[in-house]
Amino acid sequence: MISLRKLKIAGVILVLGLLGLSANSAKAQSAPAAQTDPAAADASTKPAPADVPAYHAARPHNPLPETLDPKQFPDAETQNIYALAAKEKAVLYQQPCYCRCDKEVGHKSLLDCYVDAHAAHCILCKKEAVFTYTETQAGKTAAQIRKEIMDGKWKDVDLSQYDTLPAAQ
Repeated sequence: MISLRKLKIAGVILVLGLLGLSANSAKAQSAPAAQTDPAAADASTKPAPADVPAYHAARPHNPLPETLDPKQFPDAETQNIYALAAKEKAVLYQQPCYCRCDKEVGHKSLLDCYVDAHAAHCILCKKEAVFTYTETQAGKTAAQIRKEIMDGKWKDVDLSQYDTLPAAQ
């Protein structure tokens, strides 16, 4: 048989739960339309600043660390992309990395992925570095490239052209 005390405790818990639900419902109804109506919020816009991975907004003031030697990697793709990264360290320093290594590994920018072996195992890092390199070669600034990376344009990079090593000279 259930005691009167247990019934009272269950009743209090039930009432508190119902109060919590009604408070959340009222809060949702009074929220601005952009927060509750998916049609009002444009999902194609760039992510909110809190969602952008770590990067440096300006060129470095101090010498940058060296990227890893491309020859230490067994595959051509990784060797080629680490070689590109070594050429554009200052620009990579100013780019976020959307594999979220800032949270997982403590990286502060895309350059950090090439200072260690992280990028050797990460397709996102590779695509972002190739994108950064090609856009830099096209004359774009680090800030312009960063905006394009934030817009997700790196996702369309085809890495297949990096699968073979250049002929020895």
